[in-house]
Amino acid sequence: MADRIAVIDYGMGNLRSVAKALEHVAPAARVEVTADPAALEAADRIVFPGQGAMPDAMRALQQLDLLPMLREAMQAKPFLGICLGMQMLFEHSEEGDCAGLGVLPGRVRRFAPPAEAHSGGERLKVPHMGWNAVSQMQPHPLWRGIADSSRFYFVHSYYADPTDPAVMTGSSAYPGRFCCAVARGRLFATQFHPEKSQAAGLALLHNFVNWDGQSA
Repeated sequence: MADRIAVIDYGMGNLRSVAKALEHVAPAARVEVTADPAALEAADRIVFPGQGAMPDAMRALQQLDLLPMLREAMQAKPFLGICLGMQMLFEHSEEGDCAGLGVLPGRVRRFAPPAEAHSGGERLKVPHMGWNAVSQMQPHPLWRGIADSSRFYFVHSYYADPTDPAVMTGSSAYPGRFCCAVARGRLFATQFHPEKSQAAGLALLHNFVNWDGQSA
């Protein structure tokens, strides 16, 4: 288990809820919410959460001079992106016509308003908010012990559309299928909020804090 887990603080989202969930699943670890590049460099693994608008988030990362460290950390140690922290991994977002980190190929798109209706006639709203089943598209250590189609909590108006199907590890539906989890190397990211997803979410975080960064 890691003894130092850094949660990146760039002013976006409820970072304390993420930190508290990590402390719950890794009581022996040191969990630090920080924007200090030295602390992030010293961490054994990094969590990159976020809520809000992508242009604001990218601007904050640039102002804090965290972009080079982020790209390096994704290659060097286990790295977990959550919600906006997943969307920013891609090349471009329709939200504000904004460039992302470009770590993964693809774009971030908005759910088309008005959303289509369920088969029962109920119209879906944007943002997509609430519990949804997640289909595991390929095995990964972070899915260990979590039943396929387990439900996780979502709050988002945009979703990632990867151009490389090999990075897709999870999907959900609203109402059409969309990518909600990706993985490559030491990187794993989810559109849903594991810290708000009760037992399944805590199991995923537990797997992350025990993950050695290998894909199998």
